[in-house]
Amino acid sequence: MQQPDGHHLAELNVGRLLAPTDDPRVAEFMGALDRINGLGKRMPGFVWMMVGSGEPGTGNTEAKIGGDPQFVSNLTVWEDVTSLETFVWKTVHKQFYDRRAEWFEVLGEMHFVMWWVPAGHRPTLDEALERLDLLRSAGASERAFDWAWLEEATAWRDRQCRVAAE
Repeated sequence: MQQPDGHHLAELNVGRLLAPTDDPRVAEFMGALDRINGLGKRMPGFVWMMVGSGEPGTGNTEAKIGGDPQFVSNLTVWEDVTSLETFVWKTVHKQFYDRRAEWFEVLGEMHFVMWWVPAGHRPTLDEALERLDLLRSAGASERAFDWAWLEEATAWRDRQCRVAAE
């Protein structure tokens, strides 16, 4: 699928922490949020990130999904697939991705979705969760997709990313 003219790529990644955000079992992850998010914001092609209160070390962990304080989300917008792919798979972010089992539960269902948004649009968490539900219920389409849907995305294949929930 080609990127539509005048559009950017939005992505939502959802996870459920193994423990509350102030628990020592997730302290290393929580302690790295500002560094990793800051790196993302400085990457070429970065457009926007949903942010929380701005309290150091919290990222966007205040945005609860379904009222569950251990569900955390990352919602960003990128100029294109290559920009997001570079950040996810070719920076220190990849080291944290590889260690996700240390901090996150296995959800048993798709927890990542991408979709095109008009340039300048800032998706809400509700909008993003609707896209995730669409991907879960109907599979990949032009309205909600994963890495496999994008022909130009190759780094996830090279780095053994599984499309299905882990």
